[in-house]
Amino acid sequence: MQLFWLSVGFGLVTASVLAISAVGLSLQFGITNYINFAYGDFMALGAFFSYVLNNEVLHLNIWFALVIGSFGMGVLAVLFNRLILSPFARRFNKTFYVLIVTFGLSLILLNLEYSIWGADVRFFKMPIDRVLHIGPLLLTKDQLIVMAIAIMLMLGVHAMLKTTRLGKSMRAMSDNTTLAMTSGIDTKRITTITWFLSGTLAGISGTVLGITEGNLTPASGELFLFVIFAAVIVGGVGSIYGAMAGAVLIGLATEISAAFINPAYKLDTAFVILILTLLIRPSGLFARPGRA
Repeated sequence: MQLFWLSVGFGLVTASVLAISAVGLSLQFGITNYINFAYGDFMALGAFFSYVLNNEVLHLNIWFALVIGSFGMGVLAVLFNRLILSPFARRFNKTFYVLIVTFGLSLILLNLEYSIWGADVRFFKMPIDRVLHIGPLLLTKDQLIVMAIAIMLMLGVHAMLKTTRLGKSMRAMSDNTTLAMTSGIDTKRITTITWFLSGTLAGISGTVLGITEGNLTPASGELFLFVIFAAVIVGGVGSIYGAMAGAVLIGLATEISAAFINPAYKLDTAFVILILTLLIRPSGLFARPGRA
């Protein structure tokens, strides 16, 4: 029973990382209507920005490095969209071509990260953390901070979408870009802001993934990308709240399953849930009407 509760604690931490990354990916998809296969590399690059600030340049506290590195990744995501992805999206009507471009961008970024930082495992400079007993759960202070960051970000995204003019414009574009444009919404500006938010969330999720996993490599984001896609699809592609719910479900399922099966196969649990969801409810558990 103790192993089960340990797994629940790990599952909540994994769900927190998943929620941040899945919401960032869903935000970007909701506006552009294509999936960014380079998102995992955005995560790794944002994490390495934080690593450089934490270990090599300013030797900042990891949480300050996380903020600056993630904002840097947000700016870089905007540049990638402006210089690479948007021109292809305007030229080709079919999103298939843009998906190919994001896949190529993923390969370029991955090899760039390997050429700069190498294949060695890197570690953030952090003090040794002690384990805290919270009811039946065993969690470290850093894990609790990661969970708190995820909760604050989810509440912030919810407040932005429901109460701000920016959020209403995003929802309008997500429903019908052409209608939003004719209604006077500056779609180019909203797209730029969305890419900045998506890139920033990618940087945050990549850094907290490195913190929770205890290590960082250029392939860290790509290895985690499948789990992110599983959470997004299970929750419903294009649904922000579905991404949050899918992250909790996949995060808990993968970690709890590790208490009963070989931990090396725990990610296969996400694959099984994904397949069952596609068979039973292909549009996802919380898909919006018309977004299948």
